[in-house]
Amino acid sequence: MASAAEQLAANINFGAFSKATELKNRIWFTLGALIIYRLCTFVPLPGIDPVALQQLYAQQSGGVLGMLNLFSGGALERMSIIALNIMPYITASIIVQLLTSLSPSMAALKKEGEAGRKKINQYTRLGTVLLTAIQGYSIAVGLESWGASQGASAVLDPGMFFRITTVITLIGGTLFLMWLGEQITSRGIGNGISLIIMAGIVAALPGALTQLFELGRTGALSAGAILLIIVLAVVVVYGICFMERAQRRILIQYPKRQVGNRMFQGDTSHLPLKLNTAGVIPPIFASSLLLMPLTVAQFAGGRGPDWLQTMTAMIGHGQPLYMALYALGIIFFCFFYTAVVFNPEETADNLKRYGGFVPGIRPGQKTAEYLDYVLTRITVVGAAYLTIICLLPEWLIAEMGVGFYFGGTSLLIVVNVTMDTVAQIHGHMMAHQYEGLIKKAKLRGGRK
Repeated sequence: MASAAEQLAANINFGAFSKATELKNRIWFTLGALIIYRLCTFVPLPGIDPVALQQLYAQQSGGVLGMLNLFSGGALERMSIIALNIMPYITASIIVQLLTSLSPSMAALKKEGEAGRKKINQYTRLGTVLLTAIQGYSIAVGLESWGASQGASAVLDPGMFFRITTVITLIGGTLFLMWLGEQITSRGIGNGISLIIMAGIVAALPGALTQLFELGRTGALSAGAILLIIVLAVVVVYGICFMERAQRRILIQYPKRQVGNRMFQGDTSHLPLKLNTAGVIPPIFASSLLLMPLTVAQFAGGRGPDWLQTMTAMIGHGQPLYMALYALGIIFFCFFYTAVVFNPEETADNLKRYGGFVPGIRPGQKTAEYLDYVLTRITVVGAAYLTIICLLPEWLIAEMGVGFYFGGTSLLIVVNVTMDTVAQIHGHMMAHQYEGLIKKAKLRGGRK
């Protein structure tokens, strides 16, 4: 860790940063977009009684609502216009990616290049609208009944007009966040969707720390338990940084080749395979699939058949069934998303086309089988690492009674997005330095 940090500090020229106008504009654009996102979390839905909503939320802030409120940066607690955050878009992306693997027509679209990608993005947006409409209507109905038995409804004027306006507002808020994330990706720094999720988590960090120390002040947690949690957080951050940089480097050799009258010597390089190829996608996908149905069930205010209420209680946070389903979801999406982003047969064909080969492995199909063999085994380790990191807060909730949800999953997202954003900033700075060197070389050549 220290050597990597020293190397990064040595490579970054802060004088070059002051001259990189495009990079500074991108950073300012990203910060401005995230500020707009935070302001949107304070704009409530029309027809909501904020005081009654706050009282009702305080009574049921644990479990599903607490976790969703963390990812939304407090938007769910205030029932803002972006209360659903970007989760419907993520769920729609899961469905579309599953279809591209299962449906031949969707798989053909994926191979059509830019035109196919635009078509798939259009399907994802349509799916986002549909999912947001369903979830928005369920939330509107749940808000009308939420607290009705206690005589403190959070809705000022229940009825069909409130439900329609809520659905339209939530659709607009989710689509706005989707558009804002795309703008950050194209005109800012980093992945826009990931940065929006990270911004919501980081915004909840001061409140989570305050709640932790409040538990210690009231005696609910001992000083040793608080110290253990802090040490675990530091260890988890270090482990995430180490595992995210871990690679399996496969040696690639290129034979001697003759081009015209010139003979080029053979060369060697490495094909890096990350231990965690899927990144933060598996926990985000798994949590979104589990949390959305649970949210609708909790907003229903205890209505519905007994088996539904029993199932909802069984898959609550800290429950064995929830932890098992969460672990299975993470493992599944680790292998699924790795298969989506890395194609061993395509990589083997590219190596064969350029004359590269793995020592001791025949080019073509044998190389593809070897790459798949290696990738499968390192993905097992990566999936186990992600599962342990993400189940750590669930264990704290179940065993130690810790009532906040800033744990392994949140730290994983924050650290990964931060590392990716810093890497992109470093890449922009290196590109700016190369451009400066090229300009200087041209000026010297012109003077001669």
